Amino acid sequence: MRRTLWTAIALTVVMTVLLGLAYPLVVTGIAQGLLHHQANGSLVAGPNGQIVGSELIGQSFADAKGNPLPQWFQPRPSAAGTGYDAMSSGAANLGPTNPALISGVKSAAADYRAFNLLPATQAVPVDAVTSSGSGLDPEISIANARLQAPRVAAARGVPLGQVQRLIGAATVGRVLDVMGEAGVNVLDLNLSLTRLGTR
Repeated sequence: MRRTLWTAIALTVVMTVLLGLAYPLVVTGIAQGLLHHQANGSLVAGPNGQIVGSELIGQSFADAKGNPLPQWFQPRPSAAGTGYDAMSSGAANLGPTNPALISGVKSAAADYRAFNLLPATQAVPVDAVTSSGSGLDPEISIANARLQAPRVAAARGVPLGQVQRLIGAATVGRVLDVMGEAGVNVLDLNLSLTRLGTR
């Protein structure tokens, strides 16, 4: 009995050291050595070197009252907490026939058209009026970015062609060229706007 007890204690101590200490330290060391940027959250620095966000998590480009700023590309709507809260990641969980979802999408589409000075008949990309499953999407569709481009160019006083080239540079391809859709990373795109030296 005593021998069995000491064997169990010894095995518990050995496994705790191996799996609770050694394994995490080895994995962390490998991650820091080979994938330092990703292991630290894929953080993005602004023009002054300060961290402005993560390329993996969307964020708001709005004023203190929550109104979207016309000189910035706007991200996909968020249902995570008060918006883009990684601690409250999650979807709205409303089904496609839910009256609240239908009403919300219609209202968001009207707001999107008005903000971007689009005609009432303009089709609106789905990612412009619905949140993702996580509520933290850092990317928007290429169609969404292109519809926002004239507003951003006008607000900044820069040629539309220049803004469209920035969209192309911030476009992220499909994963392994087969999964998902190409998208535009909003943080990267807005950071490239700051480098134009305009308002």
